[in-house]
Amino acid sequence: MMKQQRARRTREKVLDAAAEEFSTQGYSRATLNAVAQRTGMTKGALYGHFDSKRALAGALISQSRQVWEEMRLTRDVPGIGAADVLEALVLDLAQRLKEDVRLRAALRLATDVPDVPDPAGPAPDIFSDVQRGLVALIRRAQGEGSMAPRPPELVAQLLLAVLHGAPHVAFGPPDAPPEDPTAYTAAWRILLDSLTAAP
Repeated sequence: MMKQQRARRTREKVLDAAAEEFSTQGYSRATLNAVAQRTGMTKGALYGHFDSKRALAGALISQSRQVWEEMRLTRDVPGIGAADVLEALVLDLAQRLKEDVRLRAALRLATDVPDVPDPAGPAPDIFSDVQRGLVALIRRAQGEGSMAPRPPELVAQLLLAVLHGAPHVAFGPPDAPPEDPTAYTAAWRILLDSLTAAP
C-alpha cells in the first residue's frame, strides 16, 4: 500500500514537472532530461513511470479533458440559461488556466501537436473538446435569445484565443497590484458582455 502511494506521488510529481516543461517550452523543445531534472530523478527512473515524451503529453491531455468535462457538468445544470453557463464556464476556465499548469500545458500541447495520442479514448484533444462545448452553449444561448446571432464557431474561436493568451497578460492599470483578480474578471466580463450584446 505504501509503495503504491509513493509511486502515485512520484507520478504526480513527474506530471507537474512535465506540465511546467511543456507549458514553457512547447512539445518540440521539451525533453525528458529536462523533466527528470525538474523532479530530481534520473531519466531511467522517469522511464519507470512514462516511457516517452508522447506518453507524458498524452497523460496530461487525458487528465485535462477529464477536468474540463467535470467543469462542464458542474456548471451546465437544468434551469440555468446557456448564456449564464457559458459565462461561468469561461470565467472558471480562465482562472484555472492561470492557476493550473497541467491545464495550461494540455492546451498548449493541443495546439502544438494535434496528434499526440490520448490514452483515454479517441476524442482529439482538450482544445477540440472545449471548442465543441463552447459552440454548443453559444448555439443554445442564441436559441434562447440571450446571445447575438453571430457565427458560433467564430465566437468560440475568439474565446479560445483569448483564453490561450490571457495567462500571459497583466490586466488592470499599471499601478494595480499584480494578479488583481477583480481586473481579470472585469476584463472577461467586458468580452462576454460584448458577445451577448445585440449587433
